[in-house]
Amino acid sequence: MNAAPQTLKLFLAGDVMTARGIDAVLPRPGDPRLYEPYVKDAGGYVRLAERLHGPLPHPVDYTYIWGDTLAELARRRPQVRLINLETAVTRRGQPEAKGINYRMSPANIPAILAAGIDCCVLANNHVLDWGRAGLSDTLATLARNGVQCAGAGRDLPQAEAPAVLELPDGFRLLVFAFCTPDCGVPSSWAAKSRRSGVAWLPDLSARSLDRVAECIQLHKRPGDRVIASIHWGGNWGFEIPADQVRFAHGLIDQAGADLVHGHSSHHIKGLELYREHLILYGCGDLLNDYEGIQDYGVYHGELGLLYFPTLDAGGRLLALDLVPTHIRRFQLGHADREERRWLLDTLKRECAHRGCCPQPAAEHNFALSW
Repeated sequence: MNAAPQTLKLFLAGDVMTARGIDAVLPRPGDPRLYEPYVKDAGGYVRLAERLHGPLPHPVDYTYIWGDTLAELARRRPQVRLINLETAVTRRGQPEAKGINYRMSPANIPAILAAGIDCCVLANNHVLDWGRAGLSDTLATLARNGVQCAGAGRDLPQAEAPAVLELPDGFRLLVFAFCTPDCGVPSSWAAKSRRSGVAWLPDLSARSLDRVAECIQLHKRPGDRVIASIHWGGNWGFEIPADQVRFAHGLIDQAGADLVHGHSSHHIKGLELYREHLILYGCGDLLNDYEGIQDYGVYHGELGLLYFPTLDAGGRLLALDLVPTHIRRFQLGHADREERRWLLDTLKRECAHRGCCPQPAAEHNFALSW
């Protein structure tokens, strides 16, 4: 092992939802039947997207959905690639009585592998959409394909344990993941000592923070860097509640996290540089099949960001590059001029009092200054 950790380059993203319409256009789709009030077949979401932006190829290859992201990843070469996978990966189970249920066929897992994803966060409000049988398949499919996961497991110890990613310098990155009820995760989904489920926090109280801190300190070794990934809050709204701010600060001050990776909002939210550590309060959706089904209005949920932070040996932020994206025909592309302007103006507004400021950078991207 080297004497000290080296700098660490990461790729982080918010929600990646590859179910329903996206699963339907991939090479090996699952059962297209849906149990929603208005759309009864996954092909309905394909037709809605085509109505808005034109015909999709059928089937698409496994790289298709990532679009321009693949070139960005190849050029930047992050050492770890982390997403919040917001779908069950299964052909089994029964749909939970919640109205919207996401699942992708396990045979389509190459769609996740195509981007070289190292770790999937599973502590979210869709991973048990097809019950515990669906969760079991999701865990097994990811493990079988060499993708680590955090935030869900066959029991509580596994759900609360980190994904452990070995780094080229001989040190480790630990990814812990948790979710809260305010983003739609019921207490019945919580993992127990003899029950599978997610790492569930009942609230953002001091007691919950103590629990997360205990989990981190149980596993953290000298030289490790730690990401605390958390699915919290509602789908819409730019406001960041005071309890989220307090909890995020506590994750850094008390629990020993180096970076807070927040998600659940369908659109980008503000970010913060706190004591030289990065807090992403809401990364927004990166990929979904919502195209054509709603008016995004002031939120522009079809627009997103690729987050490329670089951390120093102590986990402090050295740089953050942001690549603006849009979803079109179930594919990620570079945002156009007007979309970039909206994203940058929104970030500047939402970060104005958080110790940092996004700025235009080379090749139509953004960079964080502080």
